[in-house]
Amino acid sequence: MSTSKFHVTQDEPHRWRNVEELVYKDEDGDATFKDVTRRVLFGEEHQEGMEVRYFEVDAGGHTTLEKHEHTHLVIPIKGKGSCLVGDEVLPLAIHDLVYVPSWAWHQFRAAENEVLGFLCMVKVKRDRPTLPTAEELAEMKSNSEVAAFIRS
Repeated sequence: MSTSKFHVTQDEPHRWRNVEELVYKDEDGDATFKDVTRRVLFGEEHQEGMEVRYFEVDAGGHTTLEKHEHTHLVIPIKGKGSCLVGDEVLPLAIHDLVYVPSWAWHQFRAAENEVLGFLCMVKVKRDRPTLPTAEELAEMKSNSEVAAFIRS
């Protein structure tokens, strides 16, 4: 099999040759999540200023509830789940398109019995996430649908 700096093959579905599986959040802090990994598919080495990552959330798992200035462009490519964007809880299926705007609270969850895998495009240079304060969390939970969805 040939190797090229322009082409990376998969060794198996959603596992790219020489692309390392990383811990979802490797920084210290109070961020909560459950059963999530990430892989950086395109990043700083491409100089265009965009990073494409692949996240995989195990069945019943979830990402951190957070917001930040930068936007996300998300495309599920494996399994099923749902997400919170702002004050909307949205079902997710393969090839849906999800736009997470600047400063919108968001969280992604896998279905209880299915792994959720999604591509996420962001700017390489971006701000750090903000976690909700107790007051912000209480405000979000005033919406019963959001309260039933979020994990913190």
